[in-house]
Parts: sequence; structure tokens; C-alpha cells
Amino acid sequence: EQLCLYHPLGSGGFGSVYKATYYGTTVAVKQVKKCSKNRLASRQSFWAELNVARLSHNNVVRVIAASACCPASQDSLGTIIMEYVGNSTLHHVIYGTGSMITKRKDNELGYGYEPLSITQSLSYSCDIVAGLLFLHSQLIVHLDLKPANIFITEQNVCKIGDFGSSQKLENATSSSPQLCQQGGTYTHRAPELLKGER
Repeated sequence: EQLCLYHPLGSGGFGSVYKATYYGTTVAVKQVKKCSKNRLASRQSFWAELNVARLSHNNVVRVIAASACCPASQDSLGTIIMEYVGNSTLHHVIYGTGSMITKRKDNELGYGYEPLSITQSLSYSCDIVAGLLFLHSQLIVHLDLKPANIFITEQNVCKIGDFGSSQKLENATSSSPQLCQQGGTYTHRAPELLKGER
């Protein structure tokens, strides 16, 4: 009743994201699917997304609500309602994909991207670092940081999203924090994780 799904924004290994309204506000809804091959990984992904549920920072996608009750779909493990930040990512900007409308130099509207300026690169970098510093201060490690998981709002602010591989560390005083999984995208993994170091 209070949640109305509109159209898909994207999908990944553990679910799909939809544009929706929740109590009249535009939101993004992630439905985490039950993975028949690896149910434990599906459950871990759902609960990992909730690591940021009570956090609020300008450079982190905010979780609004979540539910493990999904009567509409037997294939869904749970639903996570997040702030809607648009459908543009750093991946789109770097690789020139997506459908962001820009104003060209000849004053005509067109599809595509202008090359990223040094000023904009620095601004995006500062946003990402600010988000990471905040997450790390809350003992949360993302474990899947890549351009596709950095969302860019209409106000040109970067927000870190997709916490399906994240982990909350137990304490900051431990000399060697233990990560219980090697999540994330293999091609974007930190070299020390690939080497088996922590």
C-alpha cells in the first residue's frame, strides 16, 4: 500500500533495484533474491546491506527501511528501501555509458558525457574519501568499492552504495581485524586481499 514499484534501475548477482515511491517519496528498492545455488551468500548479502541502516552521511546511500517479509515474491529474500540518488554512477562517467543528458558546447542538448575535468575529479575523489572515512569510523568495510557502486546525484555529489559485500568489524583495537569473507568484484579487489593478506 505505502510502497509502489515503478521500473527496474538495474540488477546484480544478489538482486534487482527498482525506482519506487514509499509514502509519497521517490526511493530505490532493492529486492534481494533467494539464490538457489548459494542461499547462505544471499542471506549474508541481505544482512550486509543493513550494516549502514542506522547511519547518515552525505556521501553514503541512506537505508530508509528493510523487511524480510516479501509476500509479493517467493523468489525474494528481503526488501531494502533506500534513498533514491538517481541512476548515474561513476562507471557511467568514466566509460561514457548511460543516458545522462548534457548540454554540448554548441548549446544543443545531447546524450553523452564531457570528459571529466580535474576540478570534478577532485570533487568526486573528496566525496568518496569522505564517505569511506565515515564508514571506517563506524567500523564498516565496503569490500566492493568500484565505479559502478559510486552513485552521482543530480547535485553532482558522489554517494557510496551497494553494501551487499560489506562487513562490520567487531572492534577497532584488534591488531588484525578479521574479515570472514572475501566479497566483492574480483577485478576490483584490493591487491592485499588477492594475496591472502588482511
